[in-house]
Amino acid sequence: MKHLLLLRHAKSAWPDGVEDHDRPLADRGRRDAPRMGAHISAAGLNPDFTLVSSARRTQETWALIAPALAKPCPSRTVTAIYEADPAAILKAIHEAPAESRTPLVIGHNPGFEDLVALLAPEGEAGALARLGTKYPTAGLAVIAFDIEAWADAAPGKGRLDAFVTPKTLP
Repeated sequence: MKHLLLLRHAKSAWPDGVEDHDRPLADRGRRDAPRMGAHISAAGLNPDFTLVSSARRTQETWALIAPALAKPCPSRTVTAIYEADPAAILKAIHEAPAESRTPLVIGHNPGFEDLVALLAPEGEAGALARLGTKYPTAGLAVIAFDIEAWADAAPGKGRLDAFVTPKTLP
């Protein structure tokens, strides 16, 4: 069983005169990102590869999550994930290393929300209900796949195992 972790970037700031791509994390985002990293580690999810959007807020989210993980995790910046539709995000996932069991993707909405609905229309009832309400910043969707390679990830082949947000953490 493989697991895909889709983490929306932590809460970002909206400074005047700063382009969207270059927006930094807000104070809340700098607090939430390490908490989500600690949750990922405590839940035993242990990502073994990370794909990160090129946006500043996703890069900063990754920089705060990585130290909280149980093991070091290689990462790759993927410009195509920034403001991407589900098809572009899925294409990046298809290109994840074949040996990866648990890739983490750090990106944006609405692409993530749409991708989860596409890949995992079924799953744990509480997770589906929370996701149906909102995919907030620092929200983490955990999708299980019974596939051999990430190139086989396709619509309807996943199952939503969990959807965790900073507000649902203790």
